[in-house]
Amino acid sequence: MVIAAHRLIYRLSQHWMLIFSLSFGIFVGAPFLAPVFMHLGWVGPGKATYFVYSFLCHQLPQRSFFIFGNQVTLSLTEIQSVWQNSINPLVLRQFIGNVEVGWKVAWSDRMISMYSSILLFAWIWYPFRTRVKALPLWGFLLFLLPMGIDGVTHTISDFYGIGQGFRDSNAWLAALTNSIYPSSFYAGDVLGSFNSWMRLITGILFGLGIVWFGFPFVEESFRSNVSILEIDGPQPKEK
Repeated sequence: MVIAAHRLIYRLSQHWMLIFSLSFGIFVGAPFLAPVFMHLGWVGPGKATYFVYSFLCHQLPQRSFFIFGNQVTLSLTEIQSVWQNSINPLVLRQFIGNVEVGWKVAWSDRMISMYSSILLFAWIWYPFRTRVKALPLWGFLLFLLPMGIDGVTHTISDFYGIGQGFRDSNAWLAALTNSIYPSSFYAGDVLGSFNSWMRLITGILFGLGIVWFGFPFVEESFRSNVSILEIDGPQPKEK
């Protein structure tokens, strides 16, 4: 039993990145299966996926991507017209889509940006891991700060009512930039709007910060395990 555990730890330490990629890849990819299941008519697995990921994300449809429809994102007005004329987030999050507009990915655009970028940057970092030093704590906090600001201001804005807060109109930004961009850039959450860009960009910065700061320590820990186990000598065969 001890020998088997010894070997298992050794193998896991050697191939931790592969194990991470497979397990985290499933976690990142599963929300995209929900709209696939619904499109195929597999309602049970689809709703089960939405339910599981509802504990990890608000799943507000106006801040989510849709698949198998004519548009990647839907505005709040469009969602209200095909669902319910409500600004109650508990009601809105229940809308998963339909045949006409497509089916919602099981978590929001910000969550997709955050977790997908962790996986992507981990793959980019791994071949260069011996040449890249860990990001210092202050740098890590700087990478997290934009998402913190964006998330907090979104939350405060939502307290005024979905679609009615200062982050919904972004009149402050229009005034600051002298309205040089189209009105669709300032208002709402659809893809291409300021709010959408901020959720995506800050999510990417979050993922980069997580990998750059944390993964060198993870690699060092597993590398130490391998070194210690190799010092103990060749692994004896079980009889």
